[in-house]
Amino acid sequence: MNPEPNILGEYLRARRELVTPEQVGIPVTGTRRVPGLRREEVAMLAGISAEYYLRLEQGRDRNPSAQVLESIARVLGMEDDSYLLSLAVARPRRKRRRSRRETIPASTARLVAELPFPAFVEGRCLDVLVANPLAAAISPRLKAGGNRLRDVFLDPAEQALFADWKGAAAGLLAGFRHSVGGETDDPRVIELVGELTLVSPEFRRLWARHDVGPRAGATVTFHHPQVGTLQLDREKLAVSGTEGAMLVVYHPAPQTDSGEKLALLASMTATMATTDSDTPAPIRTQP
Repeated sequence: MNPEPNILGEYLRARRELVTPEQVGIPVTGTRRVPGLRREEVAMLAGISAEYYLRLEQGRDRNPSAQVLESIARVLGMEDDSYLLSLAVARPRRKRRRSRRETIPASTARLVAELPFPAFVEGRCLDVLVANPLAAAISPRLKAGGNRLRDVFLDPAEQALFADWKGAAAGLLAGFRHSVGGETDDPRVIELVGELTLVSPEFRRLWARHDVGPRAGATVTFHHPQVGTLQLDREKLAVSGTEGAMLVVYHPAPQTDSGEKLALLASMTATMATTDSDTPAPIRTQP
């Protein structure tokens, strides 16, 4: 039987290594052999014993109090300690489960199709569950069956679309970590992390940092091959009745150059759809 993963300890160690002594007011003398803070320094600043902190990182104590974790989060500079607290929730050991097929309400699918803006729904592992034609006009990878992590980390065309693709990739991965939480035994999570770890150096670097962030809205700049630079506001809204699905919508600020370009792209998309629907299907004949 495989040992239970030490998610809490791995997260604490990764975050500890990213905090410098100077950031927490510890004077540096001589050569330090470890990146970031030492375990005993974190323990001292958090007001706990070094032995107890060591047990946390080694996975020998998996149920620390919220007060202890909040103190550690403060030392490690975490603005939001909710993810850290979630890792310490006691969970019984269980058999490895099968991934369930993600579905969304039919009403949500209709909404995506009817929205006048680029829109799609992503699942908890950032799989694209449904997308409208204008989303596919922004990126051909935005279609049902795609995966945002794979696209951004592995597809050069998708990377070229973003003005800051590394920033976009880091944000996606932080949101993915927050979404899956401690469910690292999910076969879909194992599949994605395993594949991307093997083939993407940037993914390996970011995954080792254990960055966690919300799947939230932001302003995104695209370099679109047809209409040029697009600056769009991105909204991410939870879809009720699902386990972590989010409705993603891109929309421009009113009376902006990006708004005009998006309208042009929508017109081009509608024209292509009309042309395709007018093209007669090929006639099949018997041999």
